[in-house]
Amino acid sequence: MKVLVIGSGGREHALAWKIAQSQRVKKLYCAPGNAGIAELAECVPISAGDIPALLDFARRQKIDLTVVGPEGPLSEGIVDLFRKEGLRIFGATRRAAEIESSKSFAKELMTKYRIPTARGRSFRSYEQARRYLRQAGVPVVVKADGLAAGKGVIVCASEQEAQEALERIMVQREFGDAGSQVLIEECLKGEEASFLAFTDGQTVLAMPSSQDHKAIFDDDRGPNTGGMGAYSPAPVVDRLIHKRVMNEIMIPTVKAMAAEGRTYQGVLYAGLMIE
Repeated sequence: MKVLVIGSGGREHALAWKIAQSQRVKKLYCAPGNAGIAELAECVPISAGDIPALLDFARRQKIDLTVVGPEGPLSEGIVDLFRKEGLRIFGATRRAAEIESSKSFAKELMTKYRIPTARGRSFRSYEQARRYLRQAGVPVVVKADGLAAGKGVIVCASEQEAQEALERIMVQREFGDAGSQVLIEECLKGEEASFLAFTDGQTVLAMPSSQDHKAIFDDDRGPNTGGMGAYSPAPVVDRLIHKRVMNEIMIPTVKAMAAEGRTYQGVLYAGLMIE
């Protein structure tokens, strides 16, 4: 098999490392890759966002399977395009990927299907969001609605911090178009855990839990990054919690997406706060 991994981060390095171990894989490419991935695969200078160039490369090299790492290409419809051209690709379609690319969509879905989630409201109007913050209470979480490389979530301890975060997102457009809409949520207390599962749209198979540390400084201080490090399994996710997450969040979400005509195939991620 010829396999193409799309992306350039630690996630894609892990994917390349594991895929390279398969005896069925005769050639492994990564676009664009990084220095670490270059030791495992042939890196090609194509941006993860350049979908036409990726499609052309996959055609020319007769790629048997493409594995998409970043959320961006999924939200831009790379899976839809590759499938239309008869190319095998692992990941969610554009409509299914909206659960990752729009926090407001995810919130509406979870609310509609009674899937546990923090209370919150979304706004497209800066002035309406400002007024809401005056009576929302603190601490509060202000989130850019769209994809922001894991950096578009700001936890605010005071109304002033919340108003400043709102201005950064909606006025200064610190996160670009991702900030055209915001989600303002209650701040949940507890220990964070990340939960991921493979799904074909019906069956849901969980991976070991993990804990991602996003804050740039020690002791969870400073702004969020795309991730400073992670470890697995997360001790806070014991067998009972694991079962509850599957039965109350992961499986209902996959069923909800199917009911909405957005069958989700790929890896589904849930960011959890566990008391």
